[in-house]
Amino acid sequence: MFTGIVEELGEVTAVEKLGDASRFRLRGPLVTDGAKHGDSIAVNGVCLTVVDLGDGEFTADVMAETLNRSSLGALEAGSRVNLERPTAVGGRLGGHLVQGHVDGTGRIVERKASEHWEIVKVSLPAHLTRYVVEKGSITVDGVSLTVVDAGPDYFTISLIPTTLALTTLGIKGPGDPVNLEVDVIAKYVERLLGTTVSEPEEPAK
Repeated sequence: MFTGIVEELGEVTAVEKLGDASRFRLRGPLVTDGAKHGDSIAVNGVCLTVVDLGDGEFTADVMAETLNRSSLGALEAGSRVNLERPTAVGGRLGGHLVQGHVDGTGRIVERKASEHWEIVKVSLPAHLTRYVVEKGSITVDGVSLTVVDAGPDYFTISLIPTTLALTTLGIKGPGDPVNLEVDVIAKYVERLLGTTVSEPEEPAK
């Protein structure tokens, strides 16, 4: 379980294609400090398992399911990524409850700079619109954010200087893909009430 509070802006150092899977080598001295084989680390909001460690870097195997449902398949050596370790039980939840299980991908539509922050508009897949509400929480590339405006096929977020400086959201531009994870509580409530709407799944990328 994560909180969507990014700890480190890391970097992909190598990508090995393995048929329908990939092996990533990522640099993150902070998140690997004290980590061990089998631990979880969120990479752009995707929960990955550490399979190897050394010199401030870690290796993770990414299967076809993850590559199809997230934007990790577009990463290459030199790509910057948001990194977060799992939250410790008993610690403060600075963001909201995040599983690291990506629900779909969107794309940055536009950015509007203000004096002290930026408003960013992100496209929203049809199968996720019912989970996104004004002032609700959403995770974008692993960053816990508050929805400013929820449209029929988009949402907007407001980014403070700290988020712009310390995450990939400060360097991504229009057209760039982002991983989206909606509030899991909303999905459980929908399931329990038996109100699930049947919609086509987002096509594999």
